[in-house]
Amino acid sequence: MPVYRLDERLLFPDPRLAEPEGLLAIGGDLRPERLLLAYQHGIFPWFNPGEPPMWWSPDPRYVLFPDRLQVSHSMRSLLRRKAFHVSMDKAFDQVIRACASTSLGRQEPGTWITADMIDAYTLLHQLGFAHSVEVWDDQHLVGGLYGVSLGRIFFGESMFTRRSNASKYGFIQAVQVMASWGIHLVDCQQGTRHLISLGAEPMPRVDFLDRLAAEDLRHTRRGAWTFPD
Repeated sequence: MPVYRLDERLLFPDPRLAEPEGLLAIGGDLRPERLLLAYQHGIFPWFNPGEPPMWWSPDPRYVLFPDRLQVSHSMRSLLRRKAFHVSMDKAFDQVIRACASTSLGRQEPGTWITADMIDAYTLLHQLGFAHSVEVWDDQHLVGGLYGVSLGRIFFGESMFTRRSNASKYGFIQAVQVMASWGIHLVDCQQGTRHLISLGAEPMPRVDFLDRLAAEDLRHTRRGAWTFPD
C-alpha cells in the first residue's frame, strides 16, 4: 500500500488504505482542525523528534467498552480504601509532560511526545476537547493520563505512573465516570499488557470506523471535566 503525502489541505486518505501495521500518511501539521478531523476518521499522529508527522490507523484497533472494564481484586481493595485522590483537567500540562518522560505504551517512554505534540494537545485542551486525569498522593502527582473526547468516544493518548497501580487507579475511576456521562467506547489505539489487563480488546478496523461514522459529534462533552461530588 502507498503511504500518502499530506499538504496544507485539511483532508486524509481513507484509513482503510493504511499499511498493514497502520501507517497511512506522512506530513501535514498538528493544528486543531487537522487533529480533530483525524480522530473523527480513526487516525492518530505518532512520530519521533525530527520526523514529519506520521498518521496511523492500525488494524485491529484496541478498544475498551466501559461496561467490560476489568477491575482486579487488588485494585478493588485500593479503590475501597481510597488509596489515591483523582481529579480531571486540573493539571493537564503536568500530565502530558509526565507522559513524555514516563509514558506507558507505544514505543520507548516519551520518544513520540514531542514539543510540537505537547503544544498541539495543550491547545486542544484549551479548546475543550483534550482532557487529563490526575492521580494524587497528598499533593504529589503520581499518575495520570490524557486523551481527546469526541461524541461519546474517548480517545486515549498516553498514561504514566510513578507509584504502583496509580495509573490503573485513575483509569478505572475515569472510565466509570465517563460511562455515567454516556461515553460508550474508549479507544486504546494499540494493545499493551497494561490496557489488556483492564479489559482492552481488539476490534477490526472496519468495525471501529463504522462506529465513528455513526457517532453524533453533538454529544461531545466539551469544556473542563470534573468528577461528580
